[in-house]
Amino acid sequence: MANILKERSPYSNSLHRKTRGWNRTLLLTGIATTIGSANVAGYNIGVINAPSQYIKEWANETIYKNYDVILNSTQLDLLWSFIVSIFLVGGAVGSLGGSYIADRIGRKGSYLTCAVLFIIGSISFHSCRTFSSVELLIFGRVCVGLASGITTTCLPMYLSEIAPLHLRGTLGVFCSMGVTGGVVVGQVVSLQEIFGTPDLWHYCLSFQLVFLIIFTLPYRMFPESPKYLCLIASDRTGALRELKKLCDDQNMADEEFEAMEPSNQTSEEQRGVISVLRDHRLLLPLILVCSMQGGQQMSGINAVFYYSVSIFQSIGFSSTNAKWANLAAGCLNLFVSFFSPVLMERVNRRPLMLTSCCGCAVFLFLLSIFYSFAESLSILPAMCVFAMLGYILVYQIGLGPIPYFCGSELFEVGPRPVAMSMGSLSSWFCNFTIAMTFPTLQTTMGASVFLIFSLVCLSLTIFLKFYMPETRGKSTSEVARLVDNGFKSRPLEVNAERVNEF
Repeated sequence: MANILKERSPYSNSLHRKTRGWNRTLLLTGIATTIGSANVAGYNIGVINAPSQYIKEWANETIYKNYDVILNSTQLDLLWSFIVSIFLVGGAVGSLGGSYIADRIGRKGSYLTCAVLFIIGSISFHSCRTFSSVELLIFGRVCVGLASGITTTCLPMYLSEIAPLHLRGTLGVFCSMGVTGGVVVGQVVSLQEIFGTPDLWHYCLSFQLVFLIIFTLPYRMFPESPKYLCLIASDRTGALRELKKLCDDQNMADEEFEAMEPSNQTSEEQRGVISVLRDHRLLLPLILVCSMQGGQQMSGINAVFYYSVSIFQSIGFSSTNAKWANLAAGCLNLFVSFFSPVLMERVNRRPLMLTSCCGCAVFLFLLSIFYSFAESLSILPAMCVFAMLGYILVYQIGLGPIPYFCGSELFEVGPRPVAMSMGSLSSWFCNFTIAMTFPTLQTTMGASVFLIFSLVCLSLTIFLKFYMPETRGKSTSEVARLVDNGFKSRPLEVNAERVNEF
């Protein structure tokens, strides 16, 4: 067993003494792809809410002009729900296609696909007013939704594969940081003081084109994933060429290339969706990926931000100030996310996830209790704000960033695209479910709705406590063996045995 692990670990031989770190190519690729895709995906989530009333009024006028039909308030709300939710449907469809694209045209090529779809969507947003076409607006939302789904599937996988082992988690959280940052940028750009006006809202939606153009220009400088080239595309020469871009030391590139050779070819060959779903060895890691990504959405992070304006208004903020306070909460979310790369490099994944999920459960429970009795005591509204900010803080240390890249650490290269695709699909599906059901739940249950989210976080904590292996600093082949026995797997016991063995 020790010999097998040595053959598969990138730290074998001299690499154990010296490993590659950051260089210009790795840093440029990480920053450019994050801002050029993940940031834009988050932008499309955060930008749509503030100018919604202006867009609805324009849509009503446009439909009357084109079809001589006046929509009543119910019909207009239905149309708006469709415009908003079609983005989430596009995200789910893009997630499903992400694994095919990643294997068919490569990890780098998937980024270009996302950029093209985002650009088409941006042009559609800007042109919908010129051509008086609600259909163009909907088409644009479909395009950016597809691109966002592909992004959440392929980007964490791409960055994790080009990173050295000790930076895998650091690069992996770039996607989470990008989405979080994009939401905040979208909220800022959509303020009434900038583009959130009746005459400029189409500039608000299409402003993302600036990021796309700037951060797609250096595309030719990005490396393709050496692991994809070697193990999926069977292009050994290309894999070594790309490794040389990522390694400043020639010998280091050669040694890392040798360590990349598969010890079990069947685990590295390209896998289809049906093949992965039928493989009992992949059942538990697949459930782990889907539960973490789905639980990330079902924890209620979006619902907390939906409700935050009401919470701020309940303690005396005006409507305008409550929106600014909501933006401040989003900025806190972004600020805390900046510490994620440091945490991923220095702290194990398992304790971060357990602490984060358990903390989210506690703060959501407190938020529900405090808000339910907010009118009883003058201090409780302030405690609601405390609970909400505490939730954002603990969410971003684990539940926010780790699910995005966990599939890259639990699965070997062959089944990895399918696993990332299924995890992303789970995330988008749960996001869609929250978007569709939260308004009704909020009306019928009030603040008690947060008890549901608290129970989800508690359930996820219990599940991960028994079945989540530690992945930091381990090769994917070693991690895969910890969870290849389904629910009979005991990853913690196996870890302890292997510590004693080595």
